[in-house]
Amino acid sequence: MDDEISAEELHDLLESGTDVRVVDIRSADAFRRGRLPNSENIPFRELTGRIEELAGADHVVTVCPHGEASVQAARLVASYEGFDGRVESMADGVTGWQERYGLETAAADGGETGEQDEGPEAPF
Repeated sequence: MDDEISAEELHDLLESGTDVRVVDIRSADAFRRGRLPNSENIPFRELTGRIEELAGADHVVTVCPHGEASVQAARLVASYEGFDGRVESMADGVTGWQERYGLETAAADGGETGEQDEGPEAPF
């Protein structure tokens, strides 16, 4: 793992168009209830078996509810022999992101709504 990144720093990277893969390690249900824009879901329990999906990435940021489990996920990604990019954990977690920027949600049919969920309840 290279470092931790704040929600603000990640937001700036995404806004600038920097190529960064945001990997949300929460459950698929939690991910459907609310997620960071352009993030992908690889639940932590599946990460070891799916880690090769990240092999070609130049920059990966792992995300969890509060920025704790994502540190372990970032270390796992960094230790993968096929990965040689930059890997960071988002220190603020989904909670920190939601407080500042809101979350994207999915419709019941699985489609994107494009809406931002800025409600007080965290979708974890």
